[in-house]
Amino acid sequence: MRDRLIAEAARRPDWVLGFQDECWWTRLAQPDLRAWTAGDPVRLAANPRDPTGGGPEAVACYGVLRADTGGMMVRFCDGRPVSAATEAFLGWVCRELAAEGKRVFVLVWDNAAWHVSKRVRDWIDGHNRRVRREGGCRVRVCGLPVKAPWLNAIEPKWVHGKRAIVEPGRKLSADELRERVCEYYGCQRHPPLPKPQP
Repeated sequence: MRDRLIAEAARRPDWVLGFQDECWWTRLAQPDLRAWTAGDPVRLAANPRDPTGGGPEAVACYGVLRADTGGMMVRFCDGRPVSAATEAFLGWVCRELAAEGKRVFVLVWDNAAWHVSKRVRDWIDGHNRRVRREGGCRVRVCGLPVKAPWLNAIEPKWVHGKRAIVEPGRKLSADELRERVCEYYGCQRHPPLPKPQP
């Protein structure tokens, strides 16, 4: 089904194929890097915890890698990825794509609990019914098999991004980290998705 949807999205100019995933950007752990050295290997030490400020120790973001442009659509969220934040992100993506004249968003994602929850499935069904009545961009979901991250093309993008924004000399603030991520992916920085109310 995945290959069939990918082929159909490639044939239709008003469809967009997008690989979606979430990523945690930690301010403590440093990514693995490789470098040529004459002596001992270069290692980045973990950043120390700082209880006095700088924001949370890690920030989460949602992202979609677009197959048509190769660009990324990124939104940070307050808190962790949950069903309510996923709905807000999908709503934003669909509004952005509809503004470009796209009618179908083929969404390729994994089986994270907040992707397959009843709440998110109901939101997608309701959104698609609304789009049929009022217009916009509907969502076609293509779930990936369990434990098959190599099928999601966005995964390497996250790895390269973490290596590109690293700061070996100091710990970035949460705001600096968000700014560097958006700059690296060449996307506009938007306000974070709101933290869901209990």
